[in-house]
Amino acid sequence: MKAVRNIRLCTKDCLCLYVCPTGATDTDNGQIDAARCLDACRACVDACPSGAISLVPANYPPQQPTDESVKKPLQALSRSAARQEQAARAMAEGEPGPEGKRLAAALLASTRVTAEDLSREAGYLLPQSAEARAFIRELLESAQPAGFPREAAERLLELL
Repeated sequence: MKAVRNIRLCTKDCLCLYVCPTGATDTDNGQIDAARCLDACRACVDACPSGAISLVPANYPPQQPTDESVKKPLQALSRSAARQEQAARAMAEGEPGPEGKRLAAALLASTRVTAEDLSREAGYLLPQSAEARAFIRELLESAQPAGFPREAAERLLELL
């Protein structure tokens, strides 16, 4: 486990500078130097009054396989979330007034997060997964709107 700092939460109280035994928290860019951070030390985490520092795993376990009976409903929900996102975008592009624009922006953000979570659970956001490669192939084989980055998708497929 290594320490990381959320700059947005940091109140610059700098207590972490005084308790870090290796000086990993004393960096020019405000981030914690992972190479100098001691595994599971926690001194800076416990000292930070704003809760801006937390521990994250150095290595994440591989994603667990998702059963086919679960993937299909996840994919259907993901498509539904994408349609909802398109509807929210259309609403935002209309002239709904300032309150409507704020609502549309919130809907856009919410449906995007939902769609990403569903896609990740279905195995699509893992670039090395067979599902991701099949998805990119499907995109390349079907008609896409103007501006679709076909060359980038082809290059990505080559790299995978």
